[in-house]
Amino acid sequence: MKSEKFNISKPMLSLLGQHGITIATPIQHEIIPAILEGRDVLAQSETGSGKTLSFAIPIIEQTNRRDGLVALVLVPTRELCLQVAGEFTKFSAGKHLGVTPVYGGVSIMNQVKKMRTTNIIVATPGRLLDLLERKAVTLETIRYLVFDEADRMLDMGFIRDIERILRHIKQEHQTMLFSATVSQEVTQLSQKYLRNPKQVHLASAVKPDFLHQTYYHTTPEQKLPLLIALLKRERELALIFCNRKHITSKLASRLSAQGVQARALHGGMSQAQRERVTADYRQKRFNLLVATDVAARGLHIEGITHVYNYEIPKDVESYTHRVGRTARAGKKGEAISLVARGEEEKFFKQILFTYRGSITLKTMDDVPPLIEVREASDGKRRHDHFSHSPGRRRNSSAKNSEGNRHHAKNRNTQRKGSQQENSSSNNREQSASGLQKSSKDKSKWRKAWQSWMNK
Repeated sequence: MKSEKFNISKPMLSLLGQHGITIATPIQHEIIPAILEGRDVLAQSETGSGKTLSFAIPIIEQTNRRDGLVALVLVPTRELCLQVAGEFTKFSAGKHLGVTPVYGGVSIMNQVKKMRTTNIIVATPGRLLDLLERKAVTLETIRYLVFDEADRMLDMGFIRDIERILRHIKQEHQTMLFSATVSQEVTQLSQKYLRNPKQVHLASAVKPDFLHQTYYHTTPEQKLPLLIALLKRERELALIFCNRKHITSKLASRLSAQGVQARALHGGMSQAQRERVTADYRQKRFNLLVATDVAARGLHIEGITHVYNYEIPKDVESYTHRVGRTARAGKKGEAISLVARGEEEKFFKQILFTYRGSITLKTMDDVPPLIEVREASDGKRRHDHFSHSPGRRRNSSAKNSEGNRHHAKNRNTQRKGSQQENSSSNNREQSASGLQKSSKDKSKWRKAWQSWMNK
């Protein structure tokens, strides 16, 4: 970054350089000068675009330790609260500013004690209201107000809390609103609280050439075996999304039981647990995180190579947020969705028609035989082989052949191996789903899929 371009002090430039930041991102080019000029800002940008520093740098530059409380940043989740507060602390080191993250799930008394000496508050709406009701903090001196990930805050129903908070801010102030999508609700919020804002609409940080998006059409029974088969192939750092908390925990446990080590992250966990999981994942102490949208919101983890939609999101905005976790900073990534029949088909059909990027249907041709995971009466896990045809398994002779091949004589082993191959071949030829290796069935499958799409 050049000081003459952004009017940034030399100590700040030096600090940025120490952390390897020498070139401004597109959003920083637009936002930093606007904030330093005193303008309100409305910016459409995604996680990972550099937006946090685009508002943190000018706020830090214009704040001194003796100024008291001057800045409030509202965020939707605890994880994002800690992340943003961490950036403020990191880049205000030389000025010794007081930065306080305010969020639920931890002791409120520790936060109350810090209010007297803080310059910048990064808060979730609910906990901040608790502090206001206790009269532990006053917002009358706020000069900078930031809505970070405003679309998600509105999705989570925080609009009333936000309006209650804003009634406590009396004096004129700069307002900065950042959102990955600009919905009608976000537009209404900006029209109500922003004055002649500098508007910045940036293209997605995810380049289509670098993001490969695919989906599999499967059944609820085959979804877990298919995911296990995909995860056991090449991957480095992966993020699996679920819609529900209990599914998140259950899936992480079942994957770990199958030798695919995974950990869960969701809102039902204690704050200490969530912070520990997030820190371990960021430090790559494990490489497979199963998370809900809310819990993963705002997490910016470098190097995610694969995103899996185990449960399909119900709107295109959530899908966009999910797949945007990979293929960043010029690196390639893959987003894979597992679409089960029924309600998920309806949701994904909507995504296919409204999402601007290309999402390709992938057959089971390159997926190894699937393993059904089921519980036996003795509590031990049993594995059955699926054929690639929904609802069809290899016959018992094939399973017996696999189970006893190490103890049979060579002649019997060869005979049973032959029976297994013939059985598997027959199953593939009989499949009506079209997700087979037989080239003759592919045209039938395409016609069936086209018929479904035209419904």
